[in-house]
Amino acid sequence: MNTSNYILLALLSTLLSLTSAKAQDWANLKKYQSQNEQLTELPLVVFMGNSITEGWPADFFKQNPYINRGISGQTTPQMLLRFRQDVIDLRPKIVIILAGTNDIAGNTGPMTLEEIRDNILSMVELSESNGIVPVVCSVLPAFDYSWRPGLEPNIKIPKLNSLLQQLCQEKKIPYLDYFSAMADDRNGLPLDLAKDGVHPTKKGYAIMTKLVEKTIAKTVSDLKG
Repeated sequence: MNTSNYILLALLSTLLSLTSAKAQDWANLKKYQSQNEQLTELPLVVFMGNSITEGWPADFFKQNPYINRGISGQTTPQMLLRFRQDVIDLRPKIVIILAGTNDIAGNTGPMTLEEIRDNILSMVELSESNGIVPVVCSVLPAFDYSWRPGLEPNIKIPKLNSLLQQLCQEKKIPYLDYFSAMADDRNGLPLDLAKDGVHPTKKGYAIMTKLVEKTIAKTVSDLKG
Protein backbone atom coordinates (compact mmCIF):
# COMPACT_ATOMS: atom_id res chain seq x y z
CA MET A 1 0.00 0.00 0.00
CA ASN A 2 1.44 3.37 -0.99
CA THR A 3 1.80 6.41 1.27
CA SER A 4 -1.23 8.23 -0.12
CA ASN A 5 -3.46 5.25 0.62
CA TYR A 6 -2.16 5.09 4.21
CA ILE A 7 -2.92 8.79 4.66
CA LEU A 8 -6.41 8.34 3.22
CA LEU A 9 -7.13 5.42 5.55
CA ALA A 10 -5.85 7.39 8.54
CA LEU A 11 -8.08 10.33 7.68
CA LEU A 12 -11.11 8.07 7.23
CA SER A 13 -10.38 6.34 10.55
CA THR A 14 -10.15 9.69 12.34
CA LEU A 15 -13.37 10.92 10.77
CA LEU A 16 -15.24 7.73 11.73
CA SER A 17 -13.91 7.97 15.30
CA LEU A 18 -15.07 11.57 15.65
CA THR A 19 -18.46 10.77 14.15
CA SER A 20 -18.87 7.75 16.44
CA ALA A 21 -17.90 9.75 19.53
CA LYS A 22 -20.42 12.43 18.69
CA ALA A 23 -23.14 9.85 18.02
CA GLN A 24 -22.52 8.20 21.39
CA ASP A 25 -23.39 11.45 23.18
CA TRP A 26 -26.64 11.86 21.27
CA ALA A 27 -28.21 14.00 24.00
CA ASN A 28 -25.05 16.11 24.43
CA LEU A 29 -24.78 15.20 28.11
CA LYS A 30 -21.24 16.56 28.26
CA LYS A 31 -22.23 20.12 27.37
CA TYR A 32 -23.20 21.13 30.90
CA GLN A 33 -21.54 18.40 33.00
CA SER A 34 -18.65 20.50 34.28
CA GLN A 35 -20.89 23.53 34.92
CA ASN A 36 -23.29 21.34 36.88
CA GLU A 37 -20.46 19.98 39.00
CA GLN A 38 -19.17 23.47 39.77
CA LEU A 39 -22.47 24.88 41.04
CA THR A 40 -22.18 26.19 44.59
CA GLU A 41 -25.78 27.37 45.06
CA LEU A 42 -29.09 25.76 44.21
CA PRO A 43 -30.94 27.59 41.41
CA LEU A 44 -34.49 28.77 41.86
CA VAL A 45 -35.30 28.03 38.21
CA VAL A 46 -33.78 25.91 35.45
CA PHE A 47 -34.67 26.71 31.85
CA MET A 48 -34.74 23.54 29.72
CA GLY A 49 -34.94 23.94 25.97
CA ASN A 50 -33.33 24.29 22.56
CA SER A 51 -31.59 27.17 20.76
CA ILE A 52 -34.37 29.58 21.71
CA THR A 53 -33.53 28.98 25.36
CA GLU A 54 -29.77 28.77 24.82
CA GLY A 55 -29.81 32.07 22.94
CA TRP A 56 -31.57 33.99 25.73
CA PRO A 57 -29.48 37.07 26.67
CA ALA A 58 -27.00 36.02 29.35
CA ASP A 59 -27.68 39.04 31.59
CA PHE A 60 -31.10 37.64 32.38
CA PHE A 61 -29.45 34.67 34.10
CA LYS A 62 -26.65 36.65 35.70
CA GLN A 63 -29.18 38.95 37.38
CA ASN A 64 -31.43 36.17 38.69
CA PRO A 65 -31.08 32.79 40.46
CA TYR A 66 -31.81 31.06 37.16
CA ILE A 67 -29.78 28.59 35.11
CA ASN A 68 -29.89 28.15 31.33
CA ARG A 69 -29.76 24.55 30.11
CA GLY A 70 -30.79 25.06 26.49
CA ILE A 71 -28.99 23.24 23.68
CA SER A 72 -29.32 24.36 20.08
CA GLY A 73 -31.12 21.99 17.72
CA GLN A 74 -32.38 19.62 20.39
CA THR A 75 -35.63 17.70 20.33
CA THR A 76 -37.76 16.43 23.22
CA PRO A 77 -36.26 12.89 23.33
CA GLN A 78 -32.79 14.41 23.69
CA MET A 79 -33.97 16.72 26.46
CA LEU A 80 -35.67 13.84 28.21
CA LEU A 81 -32.42 11.87 28.26
CA ARG A 82 -30.53 14.70 29.97
CA PHE A 83 -33.40 15.89 32.17
CA ARG A 84 -32.10 14.21 35.33
CA GLN A 85 -28.58 15.55 34.93
CA ASP A 86 -29.46 19.06 33.78
CA VAL A 87 -32.61 19.67 35.85
CA ILE A 88 -33.43 17.20 38.63
CA ASP A 89 -29.92 16.88 40.04
CA LEU A 90 -29.65 20.69 40.28
CA ARG A 91 -32.65 20.69 42.68
CA PRO A 92 -34.45 23.81 41.47
CA LYS A 93 -37.87 24.82 42.72
CA ILE A 94 -39.16 25.42 39.17
CA VAL A 95 -38.31 24.23 35.65
CA ILE A 96 -39.34 26.12 32.52
CA ILE A 97 -39.79 23.65 29.65
CA LEU A 98 -39.75 25.14 26.15
CA ALA A 99 -39.54 22.40 23.53
CA GLY A 100 -41.11 20.93 20.41
CA THR A 101 -40.29 23.07 17.41
CA ASN A 102 -37.25 20.99 16.42
CA ASP A 103 -39.35 17.84 16.71
CA ILE A 104 -41.79 19.30 14.19
CA ALA A 105 -38.79 20.17 12.00
CA GLY A 106 -37.71 16.52 12.17
CA ASN A 107 -34.24 17.26 13.54
CA THR A 108 -33.91 13.75 14.99
CA GLY A 109 -36.43 12.03 12.75
CA PRO A 110 -40.20 12.00 12.29
CA MET A 111 -42.31 12.75 15.37
CA THR A 112 -46.07 12.95 15.77
CA LEU A 113 -47.55 15.79 17.81
CA GLU A 114 -48.74 13.24 20.36
CA GLU A 115 -45.22 11.82 20.72
CA ILE A 116 -43.86 15.33 21.34
CA ARG A 117 -46.58 15.94 23.93
CA ASP A 118 -45.81 12.62 25.63
CA ASN A 119 -42.09 13.41 25.93
CA ILE A 120 -42.94 16.72 27.55
CA LEU A 121 -45.41 14.89 29.82
CA SER A 122 -42.57 12.60 30.90
CA MET A 123 -40.49 15.66 31.84
CA VAL A 124 -43.46 17.01 33.78
CA GLU A 125 -43.88 13.73 35.67
CA LEU A 126 -40.15 13.53 36.45
CA SER A 127 -40.31 17.08 37.80
CA GLU A 128 -43.32 16.45 39.99
CA SER A 129 -41.89 13.23 41.42
CA ASN A 130 -38.83 15.20 42.50
CA GLY A 131 -40.63 18.16 44.06
CA ILE A 132 -40.05 20.54 41.16
CA VAL A 133 -42.86 22.65 39.70
CA PRO A 134 -42.91 22.25 35.90
CA VAL A 135 -43.96 25.19 33.74
CA VAL A 136 -44.78 24.09 30.20
CA CYS A 137 -44.38 26.77 27.54
CA SER A 138 -46.18 27.05 24.27
CA VAL A 139 -43.99 26.50 21.23
CA LEU A 140 -43.11 29.83 19.63
CA PRO A 141 -44.74 30.70 16.29
CA ALA A 142 -42.95 29.72 13.07
CA PHE A 143 -44.39 30.11 9.59
CA ASP A 144 -41.70 27.87 8.06
CA TYR A 145 -38.22 26.49 8.79
CA SER A 146 -35.43 27.79 6.58
CA TRP A 147 -33.38 24.61 7.10
CA ARG A 148 -36.33 22.31 6.33
CA PRO A 149 -39.05 24.14 4.40
CA GLY A 150 -42.54 22.91 3.63
CA LEU A 151 -43.39 21.18 6.93
CA GLU A 152 -46.20 23.62 7.78
CA PRO A 153 -45.18 24.51 11.34
CA ASN A 154 -47.69 27.38 11.19
CA ILE A 155 -50.39 24.69 11.22
CA LYS A 156 -48.74 22.08 13.43
CA ILE A 157 -47.48 24.37 16.21
CA PRO A 158 -50.95 25.65 17.19
CA LYS A 159 -52.18 22.04 17.28
CA LEU A 160 -49.27 21.02 19.51
CA ASN A 161 -49.87 24.01 21.75
CA SER A 162 -53.47 22.93 22.21
CA LEU A 163 -52.24 19.51 23.35
CA LEU A 164 -49.76 21.13 25.74
CA GLN A 165 -52.38 23.48 27.16
CA GLN A 166 -54.70 20.51 27.72
CA LEU A 167 -51.86 18.63 29.44
CA CYS A 168 -51.33 21.56 31.81
CA GLN A 169 -55.02 21.79 32.59
CA GLU A 170 -55.18 18.08 33.40
CA LYS A 171 -52.04 18.18 35.54
CA LYS A 172 -52.98 21.52 37.14
CA ILE A 173 -49.60 23.06 36.34
CA PRO A 174 -48.70 26.46 34.80
CA TYR A 175 -48.94 26.92 31.03
CA LEU A 176 -46.87 29.81 29.67
CA ASP A 177 -48.35 31.13 26.43
CA TYR A 178 -45.66 32.83 24.37
CA PHE A 179 -47.47 32.05 21.12
CA SER A 180 -50.45 34.37 21.57
CA ALA A 181 -48.23 37.31 22.50
CA MET A 182 -45.88 36.89 19.54
CA ALA A 183 -47.72 35.41 16.53
CA ASP A 184 -48.56 37.40 13.41
CA ASP A 185 -51.56 36.78 11.15
CA ARG A 186 -49.75 33.86 9.45
CA ASN A 187 -49.03 32.07 12.74
CA GLY A 188 -45.41 33.08 12.29
CA LEU A 189 -43.04 35.47 14.00
CA PRO A 190 -42.85 39.00 12.55
CA LEU A 191 -39.44 40.24 11.45
CA ASP A 192 -39.01 42.55 14.42
CA LEU A 193 -39.37 39.57 16.77
CA ALA A 194 -37.30 37.07 14.76
CA LYS A 195 -35.14 37.96 11.76
CA ASP A 196 -35.04 34.33 10.57
CA GLY A 197 -38.62 33.58 11.57
CA VAL A 198 -37.62 31.24 14.41
CA HIS A 199 -35.02 32.70 16.78
CA PRO A 200 -36.11 35.75 18.78
CA THR A 201 -34.54 39.17 18.46
CA LYS A 202 -33.81 41.36 21.47
CA LYS A 203 -37.39 42.62 21.22
CA GLY A 204 -38.69 39.08 21.05
CA TYR A 205 -36.78 38.07 24.16
CA ALA A 206 -38.06 41.17 25.94
CA ILE A 207 -41.63 39.93 25.44
CA MET A 208 -40.68 36.44 26.62
CA THR A 209 -38.81 37.79 29.64
CA LYS A 210 -41.81 39.79 30.80
CA LEU A 211 -44.10 36.77 30.48
CA VAL A 212 -41.78 34.26 32.14
CA GLU A 213 -40.97 36.59 35.05
CA LYS A 214 -44.69 37.01 35.71
CA THR A 215 -45.14 33.23 35.65
CA ILE A 216 -42.17 32.62 37.94
CA ALA A 217 -43.40 35.23 40.44
CA LYS A 218 -46.87 33.63 40.50
CA THR A 219 -45.40 30.14 40.92
CA VAL A 220 -43.10 31.24 43.75
CA SER A 221 -46.07 32.90 45.47
CA ASP A 222 -48.10 29.69 45.15
CA LEU A 223 -45.23 27.67 46.59
CA LYS A 224 -45.15 29.93 49.63
CA GLY A 225 -48.87 29.35 50.08
